[in-house]
Amino acid sequence: MKLVEAIIKPFKLDAVREALAEVGVQGITVTEVKGYGRQKGHTELYRGAEYVVDLLPKLVVEAVVSDDQVDRTVQAVLRSASDSKIGDGKIFVTPISDVIRIRTGERGEDAL
Repeated sequence: MKLVEAIIKPFKLDAVREALAEVGVQGITVTEVKGYGRQKGHTELYRGAEYVVDLLPKLVVEAVVSDDQVDRTVQAVLRSASDSKIGDGKIFVTPISDVIRIRTGERGEDAL
């Protein structure tokens, strides 16, 4: 099993969620975060004053999937979250040693 974490732009959430559902991902967790990467933020104009927005709003979409679903999951996120512009985000894939469903006590892939 693997944890697939994707940091994406907030307006891409619906497209990513639909793409993940199409490849069979059954559950996701979404967290609102702020950060920056290579784009280093941007400047905005508010009531005539210019100011720097250096921490941009992002979303972290997390899904634990079986090993045979990892490539399909990653490709679904790449396809649906990309604008081919700086700031599109990143995908992290991390091994998961165990999963336990609290309600039933099921373990491993049965708990997914």
